[in-house]
Amino acid sequence: MNRTITPSELRDLMTAKKDVAILYVRRQSDFDVDKEMIPGAIRRDPETVTEWGQELPQDKEIIIYCAKGGSVSNAVLDKLLEAKLHARYIEGGLASWKEF
Repeated sequence: MNRTITPSELRDLMTAKKDVAILYVRRQSDFDVDKEMIPGAIRRDPETVTEWGQELPQDKEIIIYCAKGGSVSNAVLDKLLEAKLHARYIEGGLASWKEF
């Protein structure tokens, strides 16, 4: 499976009302500055992924994103994949979602 999903692919999943969990994995200090999120997303602290990652459903696709889809998303994705979760991150993060 591909590690990424495009904003348009995510929009298609959301439009089709597919059962996905959308998680915004932005650091708290950055989130405090800009709280804009994709509708329906839940913010999770990337520093504590080991704890909250265990609570995620095994049978649901998990879409994560950060501000720009770089190192934070990749690090969190690696942890979720190690836990055998079905997860991907949005290419370009919130920045690409807002341009879409």
